[in-house]
Amino acid sequence: MDVLLQQIINGLVLGSMYALVALGYTMVYGIIGLINFAHGDVLMVGAMTSWMLITQIRAASPDMPGWALLILVTLVSMLVCAVLNYTIEKLAYRPLRHSPRLAPLITAIGMSILLQTLALIIWKPAPKPYPTLLPSEPFQLGGAVISPTQVAILATTAVVLAGLMFLVNRTNLGRAMRATAENPRVAGLMGVKPDVVISATFVIGAMLAAIAGIMWASNYGTVQHSMGFMPGLKAFVAAVFGGIGNLAGAVVGGIALGLIESLGAGYLGPLTGGFLGSQYSDIFAFIVLAIVLTLRPSGLLGERVADRA
Repeated sequence: MDVLLQQIINGLVLGSMYALVALGYTMVYGIIGLINFAHGDVLMVGAMTSWMLITQIRAASPDMPGWALLILVTLVSMLVCAVLNYTIEKLAYRPLRHSPRLAPLITAIGMSILLQTLALIIWKPAPKPYPTLLPSEPFQLGGAVISPTQVAILATTAVVLAGLMFLVNRTNLGRAMRATAENPRVAGLMGVKPDVVISATFVIGAMLAAIAGIMWASNYGTVQHSMGFMPGLKAFVAAVFGGIGNLAGAVVGGIALGLIESLGAGYLGPLTGGFLGSQYSDIFAFIVLAIVLTLRPSGLLGERVADRA
């Protein structure tokens, strides 16, 4: 029971991070039908930016409380990622909006490689230890333990998801996003500016990715230029699993994928004599993807996308 509880906690923490990144994928796809494969690298830029800021601020103000430093670098990293994603959308994706679907997809892959290369040049290839900003003494929860960093990840994810759902369902911007996703031309006739809505969607997705990147770095304690590839790929799997284009599906897919990975690594490892231990946890995401695409291509909560022709 203790092992089960511990794996559930680990899975919820991991799934929370997947969910934040998956929301960026699904928001963009729901509005313009683009799989933004550079999204995971935006996560990496957020984490690397926060690491650089922490290093510099700690050198200048060593007495600054860790929680205050974490909030400060998170806000600045969100701003940096928002500007970056806005620029990517305007320069790389907008000119290809009415091109065949393959053109923006290839461009997205190219942007991913470009961001990794620029990060390699700026921050060098060696992995860097990410400072611990919150207390390290874990809390006892039944027979399991949970660190303050993991508590902060779960609490922040809950607040961010609640804020995003309020934004999408209760604000003018959210209504404009839903209208643009349904039919951008009709939305334009009703006074909505599709270009503004699409840019805002990229900005919001980038902010979520920045938060997830800092969570990822804080939880695993290291950052490097290629760190966004696997979380981004798994978050895409989570978005497809839940039903890409569906916000609730992205959250459900992310949480479910985190639990599947954690429970799979925790239980299949001992059952297979270590053959499928934690070092092979990545395979569970892609096994899930294969099963979902075979049995339910639209995902758990997926629905048919409206025809925009």
